[in-house]
Amino acid sequence: MPDWLEVGVRGIIFLIVLFLMTKLLGKKQLSEISFFEYISGITIGSIASEVIINLDKTVWNGIIGIAVFSILIFLIEILSMYRKQVRDFVEGSGTVVIKDGKILEDNLKKEKYSTDELLHLLRAKDIFNLSEVEYAVLEPTGSLSALLKKDFRPVTRKDLGLDSINEKEPQTVIMDGEILDEALTGIGKNRGWLQTELDKKNVTLENAFLAQVDSYGDLTVDLFDDKIQVPESQERPMLLANIKKCQADFELFALATGSKSAKSIYGKNAKRLEESLQTLTPYLKD
Repeated sequence: MPDWLEVGVRGIIFLIVLFLMTKLLGKKQLSEISFFEYISGITIGSIASEVIINLDKTVWNGIIGIAVFSILIFLIEILSMYRKQVRDFVEGSGTVVIKDGKILEDNLKKEKYSTDELLHLLRAKDIFNLSEVEYAVLEPTGSLSALLKKDFRPVTRKDLGLDSINEKEPQTVIMDGEILDEALTGIGKNRGWLQTELDKKNVTLENAFLAQVDSYGDLTVDLFDDKIQVPESQERPMLLANIKKCQADFELFALATGSKSAKSIYGKNAKRLEESLQTLTPYLKD
């Protein structure tokens, strides 16, 4: 076999081997890596490249070396899941660099980080003013986790005294122009419902590139033809407007009628609708 062909075959073999070993080690190897994972990746890659290029080495020696090293990594990661001491030694632990709004210079020096690098990490989180930060930790992966002072945190619905809304993740029902029947079934819908919703938006199935259904049952569609604008669903805003109109009508009828019994009925129904509006508005308002 010519050398160039053998190198190509070995490359394919070790691509498959590395893929299988990475699947064994899990998605953690693909995330922001720790010191141990960084060294592990370099070592496994070095073994593979050495065997691919050096034709004097046998393929099996390389496969065995990668397999043994990967299994060792796998066992250490399993052990670290159940032993914090092992986890802290292998992966490291977070280092507090800002506490009570003050930079801890000694901890920065310990991690070999400069003030410029700290400010860079803060800017990456859209924090440009150091005085806004209450607490910050340099994670083992090199990323920075920061807690803003209370006055600078984003306002939540709880802060405004509004009812919380628990939403489920949107379900993709069309991807790359293909209908995903399993996703449709999972949300209790079918192709007939999907076609009806597409017709409401004057969208043909052939022009639908991507479509998702949110927790309210509304369909959002992205088209192959980007020049065409798809109108947003107005069903919930229209329903909210109709309920408000009915509530206002009941109040008007209560004022207009001369009958005490009718006035009482209209007033009670207006009150009920007002209470319903307080509950439904967060769900129906865009």
